[in-house]
Amino acid sequence: MANGGPVEHGYPHLETVRAAVTALYRRLSHGTVETFSASVTPADVAFCDTDDLHLGAQRVAREIVRHFRLPDARLIVGFREMTHAANVELTSGPEYFVELNDRFRAHRRDIGAALAHEVAHVYLHRLDLSFPTTAENEILTDTVTAYLGAGWLLLDAYREDGVSSQKLGYLTPEEFGYVLAKRALFFHEDPSVWFTSPQAHTAYVRGMARARRDEQQPPLTAAGWAGRRRYAHDRRHAPDVPPAASYAFAPDGLGHLQVTFPCPTCHQRIRLPVRGRVRARCGLCRTVLECDT
Repeated sequence: MANGGPVEHGYPHLETVRAAVTALYRRLSHGTVETFSASVTPADVAFCDTDDLHLGAQRVAREIVRHFRLPDARLIVGFREMTHAANVELTSGPEYFVELNDRFRAHRRDIGAALAHEVAHVYLHRLDLSFPTTAENEILTDTVTAYLGAGWLLLDAYREDGVSSQKLGYLTPEEFGYVLAKRALFFHEDPSVWFTSPQAHTAYVRGMARARRDEQQPPLTAAGWAGRRRYAHDRRHAPDVPPAASYAFAPDGLGHLQVTFPCPTCHQRIRLPVRGRVRARCGLCRTVLECDT
């Protein structure tokens, strides 16, 4: 939790974020991901200064638990002085003890954001979905929180001016914007209408631009003229494709050339024969892709 210190920007964790989206689809399936088409709304986590602190926190926790389809999970929320924004004790359940930083006593509007990340930890714990390192697990948790409809709260908690800053979560603001844009493109949803932070809106716009670029990479037909020309050049010189390219060429067992490239939705690698215009469907997220291989 940045509090007055510098906030990291850009996309330093982008490959881990993309791997997290792929892992989520593989663990849940396309059909289960689609059940999260409705995001947490501002009304679900509204917290008035006149509300009782502990009762209000428990109410918000119940709403987020409900959003993640954990009907038997019960969160016991407390507050204490700590370095991080929050912490959850991952046990076999059904009760989970969550500690929130004492600063949330005076910043109640962000309690929902902190709880969203911790409930996602519980959700992933029950799914038995994890990455090898603690740092990667935190990126996974932020990505899943955002992709399944609660992470806009974390981005909206990002505020920065000339004298102070606040950011929750482990993704950069632009990476949160990127994952939220991925979700928006998949579910046709616009989370920006819920942002109260101008900086969050800016980060979302930047993330959307980056997400759109994923849909405009060859061999997708939406690739621009320059991308298509570069792809045609690389195809003629296959398999010696530059390392910076997202696609790669290789012969199949019969000596026919194939191209592999990431699905713009879930980032699973797709393999297609090199034979011109073709329509393909990603086997993981079911996205239909118009390609010119």
